[in-house]
Amino acid sequence: MAIFFTDLDNTLIYSRRHEIGTEKMCVELYQGREVSFVTVKTWELLKQLIQKMLLIPVTTRTEEQYGRIDLKIGVPQYALVCNGGVLLEQGEEDLGWHRESLEDIADCREQLTRAQRLMEQDQNRNFEVRNIRQLFLFSKSEAPGASVAYLKKGLDLERVQVFENGAKVYVVPRNLNKGRAVRRLWQRMQESGKKPGKILAAGDSAFDVSMLQCADVPFAPRELMQSFKLPQRTVTGDQGEIFSEFVLERVLALSAGYPHWIS
Repeated sequence: MAIFFTDLDNTLIYSRRHEIGTEKMCVELYQGREVSFVTVKTWELLKQLIQKMLLIPVTTRTEEQYGRIDLKIGVPQYALVCNGGVLLEQGEEDLGWHRESLEDIADCREQLTRAQRLMEQDQNRNFEVRNIRQLFLFSKSEAPGASVAYLKKGLDLERVQVFENGAKVYVVPRNLNKGRAVRRLWQRMQESGKKPGKILAAGDSAFDVSMLQCADVPFAPRELMQSFKLPQRTVTGDQGEIFSEFVLERVLALSAGYPHWIS
């Protein structure tokens, strides 16, 4: 069976600040507030998709943040959270996976310690520095571009990457990326005799590039293709489309047109 690995925020689900029309459903509550939504069409397409292939969410969200999401299609068999550093199986954490992730980034420990000190000293920071499961660092900044430049100057960029996403700033070991997590899980499934099929993947940000690069069929917004080195086989969405609907429609069309390739 083919596997559809997908980012969540701004790929399948959208915050209240993102205009997706009035035909939408709440999929995340936080402190009693509706904070994330899918279009009704996206939900209908998701119900069709899970009948044809395995859906695996892949997100930088923590386990707690991921747990707030309910796509109303049941609990996925697998989910990769914390940028792939944590694996959930039927909603339960695989502790061995987390241990392996920590071993993968052991040579970055000194850089993460240094990064935490630098982030704490950053005059633009306006949020606490969080160490997410000893895997990566996260904070927020009034001037995220300046904070990123400041961190890049003081860190070994062969070992860690520095990202900004809106006001958020991250320092992430290079070995902790979505692409590596996808390959690890695919290999584990193969070794267990599950015979995983082709990899389809969708994402919208720098965090997703490594996952898109390892997919047989990647889906990305056109602007991401223009900003990063993505495979020529990448299927890109046009500006003005709701990306979640664009991706799911084309995944289902691919499944219908090439059923033997997908299976």
